[in-house]
Amino acid sequence: MKRSLEEQLTQSLRSLGMPLSRPTSCSPSRPTLLPTASCWRCKCPLPSCSLGSIVFDCFEAALGAEVQIWSYTQPRYQKELNLTQQLPDCRGLEVQDNIQSCWALPWLNVSADGEDVRLVLDVSEEQRFGLSLYWNQDQGPIKPWWHSNLTGPQTITLNHTDLVPCLCIQVWPLEPDSVRTSICPFREDPRAHRNLWRAARLQLLPSRGWRLDAPCSLPAEATLCWQALDGGPCLPLVPPLPRENVTVNKVLEFPLRKGHPNVCVQVSTWEKLQMQECLWADSLGPLKDDMLLVETRGPQDNGSLCALEPSGCTPLLSRASTRAARLGEQLLQDVQSGQCLQLWDSDLGALWACPMDKYIHQRWALVWLACLLLAAVLFLLLLLKMNPVKGWLRLLKENIRAGAASRSRAALLLYSADDASFERLVGALASALCQLPLRVAVDLWSRRDLSAQGALAWFHAQRRQTLQEGGVVVLLFSPGAVALCREWLQDATSAPRAHGPHDAFAASLSCVLPDFLQGRAPGRYVGAYFDKLLPADAVPALFRSVPVFSLPSQLPDFLGILQGPTAPRSRRLAERAEQVSRALQPALDSCFRPPGALGTGCGMGPEAGVRT
Repeated sequence: MKRSLEEQLTQSLRSLGMPLSRPTSCSPSRPTLLPTASCWRCKCPLPSCSLGSIVFDCFEAALGAEVQIWSYTQPRYQKELNLTQQLPDCRGLEVQDNIQSCWALPWLNVSADGEDVRLVLDVSEEQRFGLSLYWNQDQGPIKPWWHSNLTGPQTITLNHTDLVPCLCIQVWPLEPDSVRTSICPFREDPRAHRNLWRAARLQLLPSRGWRLDAPCSLPAEATLCWQALDGGPCLPLVPPLPRENVTVNKVLEFPLRKGHPNVCVQVSTWEKLQMQECLWADSLGPLKDDMLLVETRGPQDNGSLCALEPSGCTPLLSRASTRAARLGEQLLQDVQSGQCLQLWDSDLGALWACPMDKYIHQRWALVWLACLLLAAVLFLLLLLKMNPVKGWLRLLKENIRAGAASRSRAALLLYSADDASFERLVGALASALCQLPLRVAVDLWSRRDLSAQGALAWFHAQRRQTLQEGGVVVLLFSPGAVALCREWLQDATSAPRAHGPHDAFAASLSCVLPDFLQGRAPGRYVGAYFDKLLPADAVPALFRSVPVFSLPSQLPDFLGILQGPTAPRSRRLAERAEQVSRALQPALDSCFRPPGALGTGCGMGPEAGVRT
């Protein structure tokens, strides 16, 4: 603007036929105490002795302002003389002595306070001044960071992590036309340069755009690189892609057709890597096991393909010992069939990303197939040469399966303690069942718990645990047990007769009979009796709603019910029934002694359950 005004002034002087000369600078005409403006005197000489000069005396203008001086001749507006003049500020020596606002400027000192920085402003206690911290960016306008109006001397501490090279400090008196003093003391501070790179951020934008955000300008270059899945170094794509100068806070575009999670951005200064970001990793997922192929095109449309690897760009049809060379023909077919993703294309070449997952799966599939074939051959040889081993393995499998099933099945054995011989018989049956094995609970083995808890409480606890574990309650009928059941069924209102403290069967009838009367017994209860001790029709009809077995003649069926749905085969059941029968035989012989033998046998009448 100033130049155009001077050209207009030159043309005006030429039209007047006067020789030309540049006007002199303006200066204060006299000391002034005006608070808002200053009185200026400007002399514009015309270098012709006959014409003299033009003097503009005492006009108001602000310090450091740019003023336009406009004049014309008579008659009016026929000839014009125009010029633009920059007035001096408080830094001029003749101004400092004549303008009041230049007499007292804040004095600023920057010093170290450990790792931090201390700003000391030495001014009078009454003077008010403004302080501003801003980022003086070379590219674009300044960016304010902090501003405050203060009074009197101040000491301000800056954290060392806030320092950047373009951080500047500006201070000025809070008076009209005051000059502003600015300093940028951190341009060469190593801490400020480290903080600048820590604050820099790479950001991915839509439509293949990206931006480097930083508070200050950076003399940096950006390149694209390819990050392999194995975690090796990021391989630069230069050439074929060129390096690009970075302008901070400005949107840049990738020279690619499509994005890929393995494509990353490297930002360097003077060939030193400062930061690297794989910007597409968040939007396109994690890194892929893809191979990057570089296509180079010649002037006669003759091109070549090579795979970018840490050792260099390996030609596909080569004899190198790399993965790309081994799969060179397959990768070439993938490019020709369109199975590879084209990332970049130009007259000089192209970039292709080819998936490698299918080749890895094929290799592992072959390894697993070979292992399975080898195992099948070994197993076949074992079966052909070791038939006894085959039978032993089958029996071992059945034993393990049956043992696991039986260990998971619990049985609660309830009986009436008719006499000592019958208790020995019940104990022999429980011991034989434990050898199958089954987890058998019987009051004969829990007398201490019976005395401590009581017969009814012990029965409730055992019954609840057995049914929760999927077990079964076994009712072992004897003459005494049948008599007790009839007492409860025939005269439920009369009080039952007294029983021993360890007679769990009598205590359990108050809970067992409701289960049968209400139809909840099937699947939970099983009945049994000894065929020489009790006739089959002596078991009350109410209990016929569940299976009732005669022992030992029906031991296989009885054992099958106890072991549940996973019971072994019939032949195995017969073997176990034989084992239980042999274990019961001594107790049965002792219980059914011939008349006149020493000791008493098992009671046979309804009063046999009464113990003295």
